[in-house]
Amino acid sequence: MLIFARERLVFLSVPKTGTTAFAQALAPRASLVVAAPPELKHAPVFRYNRFFRQMVERFVGPDVAILAVMREPVDWLGSWYRYRGRADLRGHPNGTQGMSFDEFVQAYCRREPPDFARVGSQAKFLEPQRNGVRVTHLFRYEDQAGLRAFLEDRLGVAIAPPRTNRSPERALALGPATRALLARRCAADFALHDAIGPGGAYRMPGSG
Repeated sequence: MLIFARERLVFLSVPKTGTTAFAQALAPRASLVVAAPPELKHAPVFRYNRFFRQMVERFVGPDVAILAVMREPVDWLGSWYRYRGRADLRGHPNGTQGMSFDEFVQAYCRREPPDFARVGSQAKFLEPQRNGVRVTHLFRYEDQAGLRAFLEDRLGVAIAPPRTNRSPERALALGPATRALLARRCAADFALHDAIGPGGAYRMPGSG
């Protein structure tokens, strides 16, 4: 998570959406960089609201924009599957070696996913809070140019994010039954991703 005081901007770090590269590029420009532990680096909206909001509103101001990035749900799970297939996780409960992407997604869709498929939900990460705290600018992962343009305009700096956290290449094939199961299991994620418009504008599905 990055906090830019002068520009009144908070950049939340949704896991597996390329935000680590932007964090590395923008860290010298940020007023506060939350890089560890992962539970704070990747603080979702509810955790930001609980642990950071009051501090930010007191010292930065009440009208703070909150920025985040969302990845297409199948692609997002594919990134987790590839990332957990790296060699140093071989034999670890989180490792995905020896299984197909279809098997990984089937496991993810269980009521109680095993460790290797317990990766959460982007929609849950981005869920608005009852007190009105919500992401105000939400970009699709695929719209890197739009995200970069927004940040460059808001921060007044040129950005060249590095390529980071490259995962091993693996096939990401899903059977029709698994794809249908995922569509039901992650209906909120698909709906939210579809609701994102140009320039980070979006409306939470079901908000009228």
